[in-house]
Amino acid sequence: MKLLLKWLLSAAALLFVAYIYSSGVEVRSFPSALIAAAVIGLLNTIVRPILIVLTLPVTLVTLGLFLFVINALMFWAASSLLGSGFQVHGFGAALLGSLIYSALGMLIESAVGSLFLQK
Repeated sequence: MKLLLKWLLSAAALLFVAYIYSSGVEVRSFPSALIAAAVIGLLNTIVRPILIVLTLPVTLVTLGLFLFVINALMFWAASSLLGSGFQVHGFGAALLGSLIYSALGMLIESAVGSLFLQK
């Protein structure tokens, strides 16, 4: 139940990102946002840890700021995998979109975590 709620809220967050940053991120519909949120989640689960390990020296030299680039690459990769339902227009748009999406993701994680802790 918790995973399903996070997925639905992440899709809503993706729609919100597209709404406030419409010149850089496009989401055609809520089903497209659901698919995009699932793909972003899978990329962050499978590919992101590998990239973090491979780019560890660069991440250390930049004091962790390179992680923003990795997040943007995951956001942009999801866009290129999905095609027309979810589009990101360039790396700058991916960077800004992923920053907004990550901030919303932290709020979702906090809200869902506190919701399921209360009994």
